[in-house]
Amino acid sequence: MTQKLSNSVLYLMSVSAGLVVANLYYNQPLLHQISETFKVSESAVSNVALYTQLGYAMGLLFIIPLGDKISNKRILQFDFIVIIASLLAAASSTSLLMLTICSFFIGFSSAIPQLFVPMAAQLANAENRGRAIGVVMSGLLIGILGSRVVSGLVGDLFSWQMMYYAAAVIMVPLFILLQLKLPKLVPQYEGSYLSLLKSIGFYFKTEPSVRLAALRGGLAFAGLSAFWTTLVFLMEDNFGYGSDVTGAFGFFGVAGALAAAFVGKLSDKINKDKIILYSALILIVSWVIFFFSESSIIGLIIGVIVVDLGLQGLHITNQNIIFSKNPDARNRVNTIYMVGFFTGGAMGTTFGAYAWEHFGWSGVSILGLSLSVLIVFAHLGFRKNKN
Repeated sequence: MTQKLSNSVLYLMSVSAGLVVANLYYNQPLLHQISETFKVSESAVSNVALYTQLGYAMGLLFIIPLGDKISNKRILQFDFIVIIASLLAAASSTSLLMLTICSFFIGFSSAIPQLFVPMAAQLANAENRGRAIGVVMSGLLIGILGSRVVSGLVGDLFSWQMMYYAAAVIMVPLFILLQLKLPKLVPQYEGSYLSLLKSIGFYFKTEPSVRLAALRGGLAFAGLSAFWTTLVFLMEDNFGYGSDVTGAFGFFGVAGALAAAFVGKLSDKINKDKIILYSALILIVSWVIFFFSESSIIGLIIGVIVVDLGLQGLHITNQNIIFSKNPDARNRVNTIYMVGFFTGGAMGTTFGAYAWEHFGWSGVSILGLSLSVLIVFAHLGFRKNKN
């Protein structure tokens, strides 16, 4: 690493990314409890997860581009106020509608980990950019997966409301630490906020590599979101397990997420097209495993490890590609990519809930398999035209 990015700052960004992004996923193992609290169907309660992801996509679209215009610390000050207020309001919700609205704002304000990824890419030198992205993504992925473990345990021991209260408390010291330790970056963009947003459209139109990366990432995350949204229902109906066991599946995904830094190093040295293709094939294998694991805990565990390995390989390589080609607009191209990524996640949540309700676990597995096959077709069909 260069002197511009110390390991202590890099790992602070990694841990912070994980703790903040966890706010998006605490709800997933708790959906069954929430449905019982408000006496609604499993399909209806899936809107909590859906609107959290839609809020995140909107936060990426309207907040993250500001990283190319406004000091990172000013953005953090605004976001943490909204995060804490939204988490407290969610914990106090008296209806599913209120919780759904709060979930949107939790997602909207929890987009800030995506400031850390381009920040790491900016501060690192070219030879270590993949490693820096991988380290931050390790923290982010572990936060995504570990959040389900924590929320499952808290929900089982206490209540789903307690998880939201605890999350709000965690955000306070984290904000203070970031204000004290995070380097202050002052971007050079001098145009208006409106012109900044308009320039996102410019990069979307003129950068095929960004469009293709967003498509690949969106399809992959749609499959993963379908899995995590419906796993809680499968565990309850087929195995009789509650949120604690469902959340514990995050432990096995963490094993895959720990390899993110290694994948980042590979993407600095190996042909990125090959890494993406192999990652997509790994995703296909994972969904085949899921299809035959409707009654097998061991099969589901293996599938979780494999699907997270495939996703992280695809995701980190996607980001390395788009950051290396657009050094002056990393936050804006990351916005395009991540909006596509989490819009795919939101669609996966919706389609996954529908597939579960009408076709059961086989329908969910076929949905994930189809999405993964589409990644291969998209990559092979458009990669020659992406530059």
